[in-house]
Amino acid sequence: MRIALGVSYRGTAYQGWQSQPGGHTVQDHLQAALSRFADRPVQVMCAGRTDAGVHGLNQVVHLDTDVVREPFSWVRGTNTFLPADIAVQWCRPVPEGFHARNSARSRRYAYVLLQSPVRPSVEAGAAGWVFRPLDAQAMRDAAACLIGEHDFSAFRSSECQARTPVKTLYEISISRHGAYWRFEFEANAFLHHMVRNLMGCLLAVGTGTRAPQWVGAVLAGRDRSMAAPTFAPDGLYFLGPRYDAALNLPDRTPAHDWLPGPDNPEMPS
Repeated sequence: MRIALGVSYRGTAYQGWQSQPGGHTVQDHLQAALSRFADRPVQVMCAGRTDAGVHGLNQVVHLDTDVVREPFSWVRGTNTFLPADIAVQWCRPVPEGFHARNSARSRRYAYVLLQSPVRPSVEAGAAGWVFRPLDAQAMRDAAACLIGEHDFSAFRSSECQARTPVKTLYEISISRHGAYWRFEFEANAFLHHMVRNLMGCLLAVGTGTRAPQWVGAVLAGRDRSMAAPTFAPDGLYFLGPRYDAALNLPDRTPAHDWLPGPDNPEMPS
């Protein structure tokens, strides 16, 4: 039987998603908890890997098992063995051909940024920080040239293992909510460090260091050295993948309402 799980986590304490020999990744902790619950080794495949310090609100994984349990038992039982900053949010049976990564139609990220003369304190590790005022319209003008199918080599990490740098960016939305900004990105797939590299360039425009059209020149140049430095991982959240509606898989969790932005009606807009 193949099942899918939705997992949320705060990535501050972990060395990213993907399993490593040291064992201190989100995948390592999740697989260890699932294995204890199922009383046998369990391996999972995720929708999208996240870097060290990056958070996940609806990371979707799939696994194959012969253990028969109700979906709520997989959730509660696995969470018993997980640390406090990782939690399974839901469980659903899925068709045998479902694949958490390959079946995704798109993936979404949000970056939460504090604009303040003073660095973050209680939100340290959960929000990025800029102390200069930002120009929203300039950043939106810069973001407009990024929409569509492009070669995103200029925003690709040298460690990226993707087969091609060509991706389709469907949407970038930028909104302010009190002292916080929310940048949201949706694409068919993302390159390693792509969102953080895009953030570095958008903020260079927002602070007036660069003109909006500079981002288009960076994109066309396909040269990573032309772009701004990679921005901090602190405020980056993997919102999760989107799948065909027929699969009936949740595309959000309660953690989505915790972030400032249009998903949270209690936050000032």
